[in-house]
Amino acid sequence: MKNRMRFVFIFLQFGVVVFLHGCGLSNLGSNLNQAVLNHDDPVMISQALPSYLLMVDSLIEGDPEDEDWLRAGASMYSLYAATFVNEPHRAKVLSERAFDYGQRALCSENSDGCGLTNFPFAAFESTLSEFDEDELPAMYSLALGWLVWAQNHSDDWGVVAALPKMERLLERMIELDPMYENGKLWMYSGILYSLRPPAMGGNPDRARQCFEQALLVTEGRDLSVKVAYAQYYARLIYDRELHDRLLFEVRQADVHASGMTLTNVLAQQQAAQLLQSAGDYF
Repeated sequence: MKNRMRFVFIFLQFGVVVFLHGCGLSNLGSNLNQAVLNHDDPVMISQALPSYLLMVDSLIEGDPEDEDWLRAGASMYSLYAATFVNEPHRAKVLSERAFDYGQRALCSENSDGCGLTNFPFAAFESTLSEFDEDELPAMYSLALGWLVWAQNHSDDWGVVAALPKMERLLERMIELDPMYENGKLWMYSGILYSLRPPAMGGNPDRARQCFEQALLVTEGRDLSVKVAYAQYYARLIYDRELHDRLLFEVRQADVHASGMTLTNVLAQQQAAQLLQSAGDYF
């Protein structure tokens, strides 16, 4: 279980980018978001992001309770830490900032959410039930920061204990809007349901349903869904045929899709790695 947790949140490299839509960055230029999302060179994006991270930090320093910039910070630090940082210590520090910004964003949006991640589960669930569609953007920023924090603290068994809360957070967001973020909520839920054996709260059947729903919502255009489906569900149940079919479909697909090009390029890279290691896994 512990070793599996070390790799489980690599899916964040696909999903975090989409959060740039609608955050405070639009105030700097309406074309920036689409330029990032539609870019097909992850190296260029990785080299450009540090400058924007420092800019967002400075804006948060100037207005520590500005929800838009806190959400932007959670998103961009999550993306950078999960995708472009290979040094474990740096990734851990950056993920802590992402998680902090995500928590502060929700607190800024709704004071009932202050300290939410530390609530006992019953209080956590009760508080979530009071949130509505207005809180969705802040809830999403919290989810991203929390997940990337978990990725980089996977040697901490506290991450395993936090999984039920993460699952419930995603479930509540789906209850509020099942189409939110174009299927990413379904994909993340499918992955989380694939992490633990049934005796510890895992649910492979539910994971499959979530992945299928994500494919339905995205109409197959988001290649990261198929990669996650193969990596977490197909490998979990040792279904080599499903695993390889999904990944070959990703390798052969056109990466260019409005708002998804960057994530699709990253998905193709991950698909190649998974196919290469399949012989050792199955």
